[in-house]
Amino acid sequence: MDLSAAVTATIATLRRRPADLLPFYLLGTAVPVIARLGTFVALAGIYLHLELTGRLAAARDALAGLEPPPETQDPAALEAWAEGVTPAFEPLLTPTVGILFVGGVLVTAALGLFAYTVISAGQLSAVVATLRRERALVGGIAGARSRWPTFLGLYVAELLLWVGVIALGALAVGAAFLANPFLGAAVAIAALLVGFVAVMLVRVLFAFAPVAVVVDDAGVVEAVEGAGGFVRSNPTDAAAYLVVAVGALIAVSSAASGVAFLGGGAVVALASAVVVAPALDLLKTVLYGDYRGTVDPLDPPEAGVRTQLVGGLRRGWRELVGFVRATPGHHALAVATAVGFGAVGWVAVGSFGGTVTTSIEGRLVGHVPPVAALAFFGNNWGVAIATAFSGVGFVVPALSSLAFNGVALGATAALEENLPALVAFVVPHGIFEIPALVVSGALGIHLGAVSWRTFRGDERRERLADALETGFWVTVGLGLLLGLAAVIEGFVSPYYWRPFL
Repeated sequence: MDLSAAVTATIATLRRRPADLLPFYLLGTAVPVIARLGTFVALAGIYLHLELTGRLAAARDALAGLEPPPETQDPAALEAWAEGVTPAFEPLLTPTVGILFVGGVLVTAALGLFAYTVISAGQLSAVVATLRRERALVGGIAGARSRWPTFLGLYVAELLLWVGVIALGALAVGAAFLANPFLGAAVAIAALLVGFVAVMLVRVLFAFAPVAVVVDDAGVVEAVEGAGGFVRSNPTDAAAYLVVAVGALIAVSSAASGVAFLGGGAVVALASAVVVAPALDLLKTVLYGDYRGTVDPLDPPEAGVRTQLVGGLRRGWRELVGFVRATPGHHALAVATAVGFGAVGWVAVGSFGGTVTTSIEGRLVGHVPPVAALAFFGNNWGVAIATAFSGVGFVVPALSSLAFNGVALGATAALEENLPALVAFVVPHGIFEIPALVVSGALGIHLGAVSWRTFRGDERRERLADALETGFWVTVGLGLLLGLAAVIEGFVSPYYWRPFL
């Protein structure tokens, strides 16, 4: 199959089966939420340690006697104030704090790697199932559970090869420089060229190796051999894929840079995660699967893009309303978590009021409505999606996301120097945005409960697949709600209250 036909098959599959494939890529956005559980637990441990030993109270007392930060941009004045504040924090720096912090970092890294590996295995398993005209989500769930160790082995093998290439190059250049500086310079140039070629070969080989794991049901060694056989037999297709992948990376980077000043960075990042990533996975799987003769790509849908888009938005809204009505208990738990931790945030920073302050009016300086609206939409929709799908990690990550946002909002309110202005700013868009974030938390609780029952064997994989598909449509509905909230927050919330306060 040539590249043009593979691209056509990729687009057709994305258009025909979005709700059966994209949930696994929405899961990819939840990796940071799952990973930061380690950090949250470490911070909670640090807080308890400092509170129980009286060190936090000592820091509060020291800060209470200090002057607030000077209202000036004079570097000397700010530096002098910082020097006066620093001793207040010295009691907080203990060996226990250091151990807890380092442990939290290590656990965060381990959770992130594990979540990324499991979800990656599920993504490619879902892609292959789609191209074999099977249900993608069921195939993805099975692949995530059974193939993640093989994917982890591939990632470790690729890392070791990269380290090996760099180390050999460095040794060759170092030895040449020791023998003769001019020889060292020549070897350095040659090493750069050879190293670049070696790195590209490693990358293209390991781009197709994960596909080989799923298509051929292979282990690490067999997958690398299968990918190598594909590259040798189809060098043009392999090179074409590499060009497309690099081009997509450059295009996404350029788009992100180009719209950064318009506030669209979060939107581009989200599109990259749930459009570009699955498209590239589909493309390389179509190419490799055709080489193996084990895939049957879908035909393009008959409906037009506009018809599909409008129909999808309508279904998303219906699914959102239906989910809210069907899960009152999940929503009550989400509200309790957010409000409870909002109170924790308020109380935790209350003693710092006056010493450390925030100002909604200060944050609105330089506010540009269309830029802000786009940024608010991208950030909030991304948070909602990540919160919802992180719940697949047995509920806890979704609850932690609600707790984090609750603490942040409570702390911000407690430190606000003009609380009526903050409330006035939040109310118009908050009546849409806050419920949307609560729904995302409730969806995370729902997905977590179903995933736990599936993990224990109490539910079939089809039940979790149904829940993930429902979650996809609910997040589409949340996008509509958060889009409306973003427009209000960008164009209305910063202005209407000023004549009255």
